[in-house]
Amino acid sequence: MGAHGPVRKPSTGRLRRLATPLGILATVTAAFAYVGTVDPNEPGHYPVCPLLKITGGFCPGCGGLRSAHAFIHGDLGAAFSSNALATTGYFLFAAVWVLWLVRAWRGQPLRIVLAPVWWWGIGALLLIFTVVRNLPFGSALAP
Repeated sequence: MGAHGPVRKPSTGRLRRLATPLGILATVTAAFAYVGTVDPNEPGHYPVCPLLKITGGFCPGCGGLRSAHAFIHGDLGAAFSSNALATTGYFLFAAVWVLWLVRAWRGQPLRIVLAPVWWWGIGALLLIFTVVRNLPFGSALAP
């Protein structure tokens, strides 16, 4: 018996609902911890991007590991410089994850439904980002 009545155990249903978002957070945290300790700026720690190796062009993900490394060390300028799209994605992931956790806590499903126009827009953004970062005037977006 607690100070204000009987002590309640957290419901098994709530713990079950929180398991997936917390598991995803643990996995992402472990991945960022690894990239934070194993510096991608030092050659030989990670494989080279196959697209970069074959074509010499940067894909939308090129610089993502360096971006994550800088991000985990609190250097947002270097993170954006390495891959602005990936760094923006870290913040987007955090916002969606918090929304997911709150909804799971309340017993509500997370339903993010994007109309096809949004998917086309995301694809166009990735394509434009990839093309521009490979052109001379877009070198600021290159890793």
